[in-house]
Amino acid sequence: MAKLRAAKSYRRIKRPYTRTSRLRSKAFVKGAPYPKVAQYDMGDRTRTYPFELQVISTRGIQVRENALEAGRQTAVRYMELFAKTGWAMKIRAVPHHIIRENPLATGAGADRFQQGMSQSFGNPIGHAAQVLPGKVLFSFYVDKEKIPFAKEAARKARSKLPMRCLVRVFEIATGKEIAA
Repeated sequence: MAKLRAAKSYRRIKRPYTRTSRLRSKAFVKGAPYPKVAQYDMGDRTRTYPFELQVISTRGIQVRENALEAGRQTAVRYMELFAKTGWAMKIRAVPHHIIRENPLATGAGADRFQQGMSQSFGNPIGHAAQVLPGKVLFSFYVDKEKIPFAKEAARKARSKLPMRCLVRVFEIATGKEIAA
């Protein structure tokens, strides 16, 4: 299995435009890989909750889908273990952007099978979410007594992301931020 390149290779938002379409002839990138984010809504989404806890980005960056999925898994695992029921979580950053790689071969005989930069469009290797400052990445919906659990789950999810994030708690009915 091929090794995953370092995240610093794909951090910048300014990347070539990529278009996917259901019609293969109209898609710019052919054969995009299947998205790795398994679910966007977790927990008990049937009821409404009085509080929303948001994980907000502080800078513009491109977040790969494996970082979002890792954050989702750790947060859900923590909430299921300690908060049990009575919570919901939603991923708000959707990885639409297709990341491409133009691998360059090195070593003896590399010049015989490599195009270099003459056909440098690259092969699709994954997806990323292009995040601007102030974008909400994760939302946790909880009752008042579950806010500490949601804060810890948000801290664990934040540690999987490649940038600093803020955590804010809002009362949904009033829309006011509360100090928790």
